[in-house]
Amino acid sequence: MTLFHETGWAKINLALHVRARRADGYHEIETLFAFVDGGDAIAAAVSDADDLTIEGPFGDGLSAGADNLVLRVLALLRDRYGAARVPPLAVRLTKTLPVAAGIGGGSADAAAMARLVRAHFLPDVGDAALARLVGTLGADIAACVASATCLGVGTGAELSPVPELALGGTPVLLVNPRAPVATGPVFAAWDGTDRGPLFTGADLRAQLFAARNDLQRPAIAQCPAIADILTELGGLGPWLARMSGSGATCFALFDAPAERNAAAAAIAVRHPGWWQMTGALR
Repeated sequence: MTLFHETGWAKINLALHVRARRADGYHEIETLFAFVDGGDAIAAAVSDADDLTIEGPFGDGLSAGADNLVLRVLALLRDRYGAARVPPLAVRLTKTLPVAAGIGGGSADAAAMARLVRAHFLPDVGDAALARLVGTLGADIAACVASATCLGVGTGAELSPVPELALGGTPVLLVNPRAPVATGPVFAAWDGTDRGPLFTGADLRAQLFAARNDLQRPAIAQCPAIADILTELGGLGPWLARMSGSGATCFALFDAPAERNAAAAAIAVRHPGWWQMTGALR
């Protein structure tokens, strides 16, 4: 039996500006997506029927039925390109990223499934076509297909490259209080104030310093531990610390791996119950 493998890379929002509420219930946003070199793992093999098994430290309680985004992507690709090209797969998803955590989670897994199918069964399907198709299942999925730093506007699905953000290899620390935060209520609690567009300029750090996450305040109202994490991270020497997405995961960017590792060690001692992941931006 041949096993195919792919990774659902953790997503972070370096910045997330909410500009307006839309009549359809979504929001107009501007966000800078970046991705970490670690995440959930997918393994798949050709089988008699589609099947999903979920394991790992954050797998408990997740649906492995047809409503799971991994199987929905598989069904969508089969509907589009035909059963002759997209065979049934037995899929094993190992969840190492916390759920409802602002770091991609299900969207990253869906995108990983799409890349896996494309790599082994649909090699003629281009990146843009794949992202457009599976992006219909969720606003973040299109960005997660490429898993590369980019600007997202509209609902976050209209993507463009940002070559000036040359962040590949930047040491990063992710911290989560092991408290899920639902995206919908956080967006609903946004105060409706447009605080302006993303700053653009030649100075990378100035650009990121001037940016913000407009969901941070409503997320902290639902999960006060986010403020504690940001306070802890801010005192450990990063050049940027911010909440990702709708929370509760926060990230810190460092100049050197040794600084990141020292910060991770300090967090582990002070808050052994918090989840954390070290890595680098892709």
